[in-house]
Amino acid sequence: MSKKIWIVQKHNLSSVRYETERLLEEGGKGTHLILYNTVDLIISREDRKSIRVRGQTVSLPDIVLPRTGSGTRHFGASVLRHLERLGVKTVNKSDAVETVADKVYAHQIISQADIPNPKTMLVKHPVDPVLVEKQIGFPCIVKVLSGSYGKGIYQSNNKQSFKDLLEFIHNIKPDEPILVQEFVNSRPGVDVRVIVVGDRCLGAMQRIATDGSFKANITRGGVAENVQLTPRMEELALKTAKVLDLEIAGVDLLYDNGDFKVCEANSAPGFKGFEKATGVNVAKAIMQYTRQQI
Repeated sequence: MSKKIWIVQKHNLSSVRYETERLLEEGGKGTHLILYNTVDLIISREDRKSIRVRGQTVSLPDIVLPRTGSGTRHFGASVLRHLERLGVKTVNKSDAVETVADKVYAHQIISQADIPNPKTMLVKHPVDPVLVEKQIGFPCIVKVLSGSYGKGIYQSNNKQSFKDLLEFIHNIKPDEPILVQEFVNSRPGVDVRVIVVGDRCLGAMQRIATDGSFKANITRGGVAENVQLTPRMEELALKTAKVLDLEIAGVDLLYDNGDFKVCEANSAPGFKGFEKATGVNVAKAIMQYTRQQI
């Protein structure tokens, strides 16, 4: 009897459709896509071997592969936690998914593990630009906490532009906490993504912005190319995944004067550009690892 695997995500939008289709393809029979907003949580002492999806009672899966990533919100996290409490293993675990979705908390953990990463401040409007200049310096990177795929990330070059930018963000999202980070400018507009599955790195992809931006995301038109996975890249990626308790991770590295700084980690990394650039079958590696955990 084939094992039942659920790939759990919020939407099947075009931005994640490639990854979803590849995972379903490599997962084969018994692999199903579950959109978590179709799940009804019924907390009871009674039937603990099933759950309701689209209004129907279905048996629990053998394992869950969360693909909620940085967009994980309370309901999605609740679905993952509920499945875990019913005895279903998740890869990654719900705690790790939530940790990485909280960019501030993730940076705290990375810093405490002595992993190089950009100096970071958490601020709310209004904030004194003089304090930012003293602690972080200009130019700096400004991020809204809910951003992903390069959205909600800005570069501020001086105190006045910083003040204007925070006022703009405040008008759109009042009381939104803001992340302010050091601008690592050894190679602006270029970064490296390393994908980790289990205890190994699958390879490394360099992303290069083509529009003059400091953001190299493939979804923004950045160009991807295969680069040699160096021992240092591997060390940083594996250590970052370990301290964040991620079994599957995309770790983004910034060039920093002959070394690297960890920009961020993602619990559900996109891999369309990675597969094309490196020739590595990321979906197969993820699904093989997932099945091995059953």
